[in-house]
Amino acid sequence: MRDYVQVPAAEFEKPYELTSARESTPFLWLRVCCCCSALRPRYKRLVDNIFPEDPKDGLVKADMEKLTFYAVSAPEKLDRIGSYLAERLSRDVVRHRSGYVLIAMEALDQLLMACHSQSIKPFVESFLHMVAKLLESGEPKLQVLGTNSFVKFANIEEDTPSYHRRYDFFVSRFSAMCHSCHSDPEIRTEIRIAGIRGIQGVVRKTVNDELRATIWEPQHMDKIVPSLLFNMQKIEEVDSRIGPPPSPSAADKEENPAVLAENCFRELLGRATFGNMNNAVRPVFAQYSHHVIQEILGHLDARKKDSPRVRAGIIQVLLEAVAIAAKGSIGPTVLEVFNTLLKHLRLSVEFEANDLQGGSVGSANLNTSTKDNDEKIVQNAIIQTIGFFGSNLPDYQRSEIMMFIMGKVPVFGTSTHTLDISQLGDLGTRRIQIMLLRSLLMVTSGYKAKTIVTALPGSFLDPLLSPSLMEDYELRQLVLEVMHNLMDRHDNRAKLRGIRIIPDVADLKIKREKICRQDTSFMKKNGQQLYRHIYLGCKEEDNVQKNYELLYTSLALITIELANEEVVIDLIRLAIALQDSAIINEDNLSMFHRCGIMALVAAYLNFVSQMIAVPAFCQHVSKVIEIRTMEAPYFLPEHIFREKCMLPKSLEKHDKSLCFLTNKIAESLGGSGYSVERLSVPYVPQVTDEDRLSRRKSIVDTVSIQVDILPNSIPSDDVVSNTEEITFEALKKAIDTSGMEEQEKEKRRLVIEKFQKAPFEEIAAQCESKANLLHDRLAQILELTIRPPPSPSGTLTITSGHAQYQSVPVYEMKFPDLCVY
Repeated sequence: MRDYVQVPAAEFEKPYELTSARESTPFLWLRVCCCCSALRPRYKRLVDNIFPEDPKDGLVKADMEKLTFYAVSAPEKLDRIGSYLAERLSRDVVRHRSGYVLIAMEALDQLLMACHSQSIKPFVESFLHMVAKLLESGEPKLQVLGTNSFVKFANIEEDTPSYHRRYDFFVSRFSAMCHSCHSDPEIRTEIRIAGIRGIQGVVRKTVNDELRATIWEPQHMDKIVPSLLFNMQKIEEVDSRIGPPPSPSAADKEENPAVLAENCFRELLGRATFGNMNNAVRPVFAQYSHHVIQEILGHLDARKKDSPRVRAGIIQVLLEAVAIAAKGSIGPTVLEVFNTLLKHLRLSVEFEANDLQGGSVGSANLNTSTKDNDEKIVQNAIIQTIGFFGSNLPDYQRSEIMMFIMGKVPVFGTSTHTLDISQLGDLGTRRIQIMLLRSLLMVTSGYKAKTIVTALPGSFLDPLLSPSLMEDYELRQLVLEVMHNLMDRHDNRAKLRGIRIIPDVADLKIKREKICRQDTSFMKKNGQQLYRHIYLGCKEEDNVQKNYELLYTSLALITIELANEEVVIDLIRLAIALQDSAIINEDNLSMFHRCGIMALVAAYLNFVSQMIAVPAFCQHVSKVIEIRTMEAPYFLPEHIFREKCMLPKSLEKHDKSLCFLTNKIAESLGGSGYSVERLSVPYVPQVTDEDRLSRRKSIVDTVSIQVDILPNSIPSDDVVSNTEEITFEALKKAIDTSGMEEQEKEKRRLVIEKFQKAPFEEIAAQCESKANLLHDRLAQILELTIRPPPSPSGTLTITSGHAQYQSVPVYEMKFPDLCVY
């Protein structure tokens, strides 16, 4: 019998261990060991024989031939041979016996190349498991060895494809090897080359099977393509410094990672079908999108004076590139894109305004109209690009872009915007305002913030609400729509579309959550500001049906998203104040607008009464709506917003039953536990500086602070003396204060009641407005008093480039009376 040398790495198999408790002598133990090799299965003995005693001797070729012949003769044993080889290799890898690992992989390669039957599939699973073990090891030599074995396997054409086999691990591992950062440059290059060759093997092994398209999935292409581009970029950086590269030789293709990566990438794209090409090309644009976008933006700047259709085509290309690059963009690139697009938007509006001003009659007028339409195509393309780019950005970047765009919106009377509108004129400025707000509307579409403070910080809310005071109904509509995008966090806006009397709000299935503490703090700080803008927006003279619909939606969204009991009371006070303003009509609104306000109040009170579900409140609202349906249908939205609606001649003669009464509402809410003391205090909007900037009638006139200042330009002869002759009767009348005391008591009572029941924010806003107005008046007085008097030596004036002194004679100077003797 032949003596078999026991391999040190081999261990006794448990099933074949014949030791017992009685045979414990050394002689018996040795005898069992000698017989153990004979009891082992033949395939194991054949596998053990290929390993020499010294791994430096290499694979035992004679025994390898026997093992190969056995495997070909009995293909059903291939899976067992592979499992046993995998077991030995795993032990050798863990014990760092690289010599035996090399022998095992050489044996596997020879078996793999020699066997081509269907039974090879189980063997392949063991083979791939061993290759994965080598790739997972930290030794570069073993990683390269595993890659070479996998490449040999990839070149074998199997008779039938194996659809259950996946190569996810190998794609990830080979891609990681392509990005190797080993300290030794030679080893780093060797590992990267192995990674590229591994990717090439995966591609060759998978792309030939039409039914197995897993390699073209985006999660794989997003790893393969950037890895190849990374190695291609390295050589491009070197070549850009040393000049154009020479044509690579055959040896360079195998030793140069860049050349090998380029060939692999060419092969990948060459094997891609039409349906898979998108997944293969998209990572290219994602990695180099900033370069592509910069080139397109530079091309757009160079062609800024070309025809509108040329510029629109460039912007359309930019839109396609931005669609890929949005999610992978970084700060400077994003701001550069938006800044350039907004600059070209301003240029387009400027071109449009110049064409309108320079248009003439006849054919020239027709050409101007055509140019205007072309410029609108450019503007719409820019807005679409801005909106698409912004809507695909992460939330933190989208907030910055919202602030960036809002800072560009020009507001009359302010200089806080950063956009140059000096060449646009009023018509061009209005056009750029609309374009920017439309862009902002697209950016905010789909934006969902957990808290309203995140969506509407103070630095964004104040400039956003400023255009809502402008005398342009379209601008106010855009502002309200932007507000809705940011407020509607549960997608309820579509259910509230259109202003109407909803019979049962429960049918809408409104989604809402409990108001969080941050939202409550937001309403305490900014609630009065929101109420004020809604109140003033309802009283605009150029409102159309859409304005009332958006205002109604604003009230409903505040109720759903931000309303606790205090906010509900404030909203009801606001609705009652709107009703009173429509009846009293201090702003001289048309009958349509007065009835529109009444319809808005009816629709909202119907909505809020069902939302808070107070039966008495719902009963009162339903009763008023029922009476209006019978006697005054023009007070309901379903009638007033028809094309032909009969309007009343006046509202003063209407019965109180057609109005929502504060005492009835307070009685119904008080019975349900609401704090209704504030309902008796009429709502008065707070006064801010925006009233003086909005070119409208200011409500500062209602504040009882009056300081009369005589203008400096009025001649002294025209000054009328208001002095009254002081007589005994006049003094007696001044001393008699019996009637004045009653007025003072009534005034004090009203002030005390107001401070007891009115919300703190409203009181603070009124006090602040009075203080601001007084400060402005004092500033005007001080400006008049500290102005220096005319000097007899004269004042310096420059006329036609020459300096001249204009002196004032002493006898013509006017001195104060106290200075004259």
